Amino acid sequence: MRHLAGLLIGLVVTAAVLAGGGWAVQQAAGSSVATAPDSQTLWIALGSMAAVGLVVGLVVAGRVSPLATFLPSMLLLAWTVVYALDVNRALSFIPAEPSMHQLVREAGAGARTLLTTGVFALLGVALFIPVLMPSRWSRQDDDLDEEYETTPESSYY
Repeated sequence: MRHLAGLLIGLVVTAAVLAGGGWAVQQAAGSSVATAPDSQTLWIALGSMAAVGLVVGLVVAGRVSPLATFLPSMLLLAWTVVYALDVNRALSFIPAEPSMHQLVREAGAGARTLLTTGVFALLGVALFIPVLMPSRWSRQDDDLDEEYETTPESSYY
């Protein structure tokens, strides 16, 4: 059950990094050119980046199933490898059709920036590190589950 919850958390983290992070980067990059740094859009974008960072940090540091970090790390690293091997194929995964919603296109443009600058590779490696720790795969022992054996006073051990 813990790993099923980790899989669902991994889907949320993946969506947060791709959609939330991509949108925030696009808004921050677009806002820095068009308006002053203290505009409302820039502050919202910075808050979104902080929220995505908080979600990623909680999943990396928290004691949840390693699937919560494995799923987004594999997606980000695989997309980076595809980008390294075939740039056009990797960029074709980004939604840019005019029929798509404006928010989806903005998130895609931000994801393009994160992919081409190597931020997805960096995040993918950082999210993969908790998967390598054996303690994340085992169940946390409860004190109630331990059976304490009492030995008679006359025993040697």
